[in-house]
Order: sequence, then C-alpha cells, then structure tokens
Amino acid sequence: MSIVTLTPEQERFAADAVAQGRFRDLDEVVRKGVALLQQAEAEVASFVTSLEEAQAEGERDGFLTADEVERRVRSAIANAAAGRE
Repeated sequence: MSIVTLTPEQERFAADAVAQGRFRDLDEVVRKGVALLQQAEAEVASFVTSLEEAQAEGERDGFLTADEVERRVRSAIANAAAGRE
C-alpha cells in the first residue's frame, strides 16, 4: 500500500471514526474516502454530460426565453390545479 500523509486534524478525525467503530482501521477510512471522491467525480461528470446534452438540444431545437419558460410553468401549474379540482 502507498503511504498516505494526513493533516493532524484528518488523523484525529480518522482515529475517532475507527474508535467509534464506524471503520475497522485507517485503511478502511481511506478506502471509503477515495470511494466517495470517485462517486462525487462520477456525479459531476454525469451532470456535465446532462448540461452538454441540454446545450445541444437547445442549439438543435432552439432556446426558450425566460418569459416563455414562465408561461409554460404557469400553464403546467394551472393544468395540475384544474386536474385536482
């Protein structure tokens, strides 16, 4: 395994997590931290992809003005309210 250098605050946090029984040892704490970082980066990549897809859709189909978005939202709300009555 590679050597990991933590700040004193990080060391205390990790040691407390182990002492509280949330993790077996420091290695498990570090693995969990890396897994969370991987998950966060995957979520960011997915979000960026969705933004790029929305951009491409807008360029292909045209963009809506803020007024048009507001009209559509108000219409959807009115339709939903009418359906509940």
